[in-house]
Parts: sequence; C-alpha cells; structure tokens
Amino acid sequence: MATVDDIEEELPEKKPHREELTSEQQIRRRTLKAFALFGLAGVIPFSLWKWIKIQPKEAGLPKVFREVLKVNEEVANGYFSNANLAPTFPKDWAVKNVRVNGRDGLRSAIDKDAWRLKVEQPGRKALLISLDELKALPKQEIVFEFKCIEGWSQIQHWGGVNFAEFVKKYQLGQKDGSEAWYPYVGMKTPDGGYYVGIDTPSALHPQTILAYEMNGEPLTDLHGAPLRLIIPVKYGVKNLKRIGSLWFSDERPRDFWAERGYDYHVGL
Repeated sequence: MATVDDIEEELPEKKPHREELTSEQQIRRRTLKAFALFGLAGVIPFSLWKWIKIQPKEAGLPKVFREVLKVNEEVANGYFSNANLAPTFPKDWAVKNVRVNGRDGLRSAIDKDAWRLKVEQPGRKALLISLDELKALPKQEIVFEFKCIEGWSQIQHWGGVNFAEFVKKYQLGQKDGSEAWYPYVGMKTPDGGYYVGIDTPSALHPQTILAYEMNGEPLTDLHGAPLRLIIPVKYGVKNLKRIGSLWFSDERPRDFWAERGYDYHVGL
C-alpha cells in the first residue's frame, strides 16, 4: 500500500425540512441570504439579475453561481499541500466552553456502547470498528483555531486518531490492485440527518483526526460522541459530529450544506 505522502451509498434521499432547523439556524440562514442578495443587488444590473434568477439551479444555487464556486475550488486545490498546516497553540489557550453549533444528525438518541463505525469501500466487505479499537491506535492531539463559516472562531483542543494512520491500519482508500486513491470520502451520522463529502487529500492531511476527546475528556453528545471529524483545513460545516458510517467513492458524496447553496469544498 502506498504511503500517505504519495497522495494526493447510498444516502437517504430525505433532506431535513426547514422547520426541522432550530429557530436560531433559520434566522442565520435568512440573514446570510439577505446580505448576499443585498450585496449582489448593488453590483449587478437589474436586467442581468432577472436573467440569473430564471437560470436553472444546481445544488441550491443558480448554475452560474455554482460554476464560480467550482472555479474557486479548483484554485484552492491548486495550492493545497500537506506542508500547509493550520497554526497550533498551547493547550492552556483552548476554551473550556466549546461552542455548540447545530444539532442536525444529533436529535435522536443512540446506544454509545453498541456503536460501531461502519466503513465501506467498493468491492470489499464492510468493516465495523469499535471505539476501543480506534483508541488502540496512536493518539494525536491538536489545539487549533476552529473556524465557522458564519464568522466566529475558537481555539479548541481535540484528541483522537490520525485519519491517515487509521486508513493505513485498515488498508482503506485505495482501489484494489492499484495505487490509485478514491478521490472522495463520505461520512454521515447514524440517522442520516447530517452528511459530508470530503476530498481525499484533505481527509489525509496530517492534522485531520477522528476525534473521541475534547479538552482531554470523552466527547459530549452535543459535540459528537462517540466519534467526530476534526479537519482543520476545512470550515466547521465539514467537521461532522457523531460519525456513523464512512465510505470511499469515485463520485462526490452528498453534502448537507452544499445541497443548500454552499461551496462543496469549504476549505480555509
């Protein structure tokens, strides 16, 4: 199997209805959309705006805007490197009260003792991996500035298993009989209420971890117990809480916020 340095399902069709979001989330979404429309109105002639409004939509946006986001993504991928690390800080800089933002995928109870991480890959039998098995791998900690796409940030302390080491241990991510990697990793919560798609190079970034601790203690339910993703090269919307299943794919997995008009890449 190639080393990490050599790198670069169906999901439920149901999407959460607007009324399933908290009032605070709905207000944020409407406010962000209002600011975006106000800004666009100031720079785009009315006739052009009318034309944009009647264009077919792709993943929640007029196609012309989605094409712009795709170009931005290509530019970001061009300068991505494992050598570009998020700044890290001493542990005593980390906040004690880590902000909770969003409860999609966390609204139903789970039996954490019975929880297993389901890992799928084309042509292979699915794996079911316990938290104790993950904890048997070398532990990695990181204190970094967690950034939300809404504009806030916090210095936070997380601990878990390095994602690239996890992949290496279970020989995942590469196509059978080939050194080629699947280009995407998908993840979703046990109830399918939240899901993300990650480009494989970002997933294998040396700071990406499957976290089971926060501030040296087991994760709380609202912070994604028993296992969540911490990926410092992405904004918070990609840091999936309560991972239920994980899979590798040639096609882009569905992504909760990309389906609602956000950039798919969402990289820093």
